[in-house]
Amino acid sequence: MKKETGILVSVVMGSDSDLPIMKEAVNILKEFGIPHEVLLTSAHRSPERTSSFAGEAAERGVKVIIVGAGAAAHLAGVIASQTHLPVIGVPIDATSLGGLDALLSTVQMPGGIPVATMAIGKAGARNAAIMAVRILALKDDGLREKLNDYVANMAKEIEKKQKNLN
Repeated sequence: MKKETGILVSVVMGSDSDLPIMKEAVNILKEFGIPHEVLLTSAHRSPERTSSFAGEAAERGVKVIIVGAGAAAHLAGVIASQTHLPVIGVPIDATSLGGLDALLSTVQMPGGIPVATMAIGKAGARNAAIMAVRILALKDDGLREKLNDYVANMAKEIEKKQKNLN
């Protein structure tokens, strides 16, 4: 059994070229003070590494896995098939298909292998992190309070922007 690390969220991506998108998720996790890690692994190029990660994540104390991948985006599904942890997929625009291929690869999972799938790109990465916060906040009152403040601040920003329009 692997030792718990204190890491609550793993942010996983198939390539370092996905990092500019997945940094959006990392930034949200930092904003909420959530211990996280960032990992590179590939369903196709490093399948043993991927399986090892998926099989050991829960034992290390990870509670949620956010996975970004483009093209034939099988990474989230492969990880979801090898863990009971919630997996949140972020399709990434990495081909001439504009991310549609990644979206369909991520969202079309067979029954019994769920992957919560976000929007393509940066908004999806941000929403994946916020979804992870929501999951963790179910059992953490302090985090739930931070989440409530975050939502309230978004509303205040809209009010400010409206005033600037007038």
